[in-house]
Amino acid sequence: MTELLRVEHLNKAYGEVPVLQDISFTVNTGEVQVVLGPSGSGKSTLIRCLNGLEPYQSGTIYFQGQKIDPTPKNWQLLRQKIGMVFQSYDLFPNLNIMDNITLGPIKVQKQSKATAQKEALRLLDTVGLADYTAKFPRELSGGQKQRIAIVRALALHPDFMLFDEVTASLDPEMVRGVLEIMANLAKQKMTMIVVTHEMNFAQQIADNVLFLDDGHILESTPGKDFFTNPQTDRAKEFLQSMDF
Repeated sequence: MTELLRVEHLNKAYGEVPVLQDISFTVNTGEVQVVLGPSGSGKSTLIRCLNGLEPYQSGTIYFQGQKIDPTPKNWQLLRQKIGMVFQSYDLFPNLNIMDNITLGPIKVQKQSKATAQKEALRLLDTVGLADYTAKFPRELSGGQKQRIAIVRALALHPDFMLFDEVTASLDPEMVRGVLEIMANLAKQKMTMIVVTHEMNFAQQIADNVLFLDDGHILESTPGKDFFTNPQTDRAKEFLQSMDF
């Protein structure tokens, strides 16, 4: 397998408080890396560092074999290749769904409006929302907004996707539809890092699990092994607390 992302000795702190400590791991093309751990363990901070949304104090990130120079300009270019979906949707409330999705392809990638809209319609159809192009975010349910947020990220044709607790704020009946979309992406061999508390879903899609606690990686384990035979007492406690 081809290495897509490599993180070496990443350290991040807020003032004097360490949040990530000596984080090192790799992600190969087509692989799903699931990041698990208790609240406050550094999961969301980690993937925000991988997209340039959080600065880090030391360490090195390589993407597609190239060392990332963490300047704002470089991160802006890399975000076309590294898509991210947040818990909070972050759709533009003043734009309809079509304009939310096509803004990036048109403004950033200089696609024609017709090309961007054709691709937006194709992607919307795959998530069952092809009839929603003229609606505004306020007219959608949380689950629909999250599906739109995923489509908006995919419209840039990223090589790599980051998902940060994307179902955490959804009602239970809305969670399944969003998870199905992510599971389909995994089947299509989209390279992903997924932060989630949905343990059954994590077990379904994880090629590898990073288990974080207090800013440290305590385990980096093949997905099939982590859920059946965790190596640390802390991971065993965590899985028990999640009724798994």
